[in-house]
Amino acid sequence: MKKLAIAAAFAAAGTTAMAGSYAKDDVVMEPVVVVEEAAQSSSSAGIVVPLVILALIAAAAN
Repeated sequence: MKKLAIAAAFAAAGTTAMAGSYAKDDVVMEPVVVVEEAAQSSSSAGIVVPLVILALIAAAAN
């Protein structure tokens, strides 16, 4: 029982010690600029979806 009371006292003292400080935070973070490159597509990229749909219709018809 004594060890439990000592452990509880240390736990309570530890939480108050980590509550924070009075120091002012002078850290200023600069905004990050993200530049996205345009994806290069091949000339046949627009025909893939219609071909897949056509294949699905043909498979469903058989």
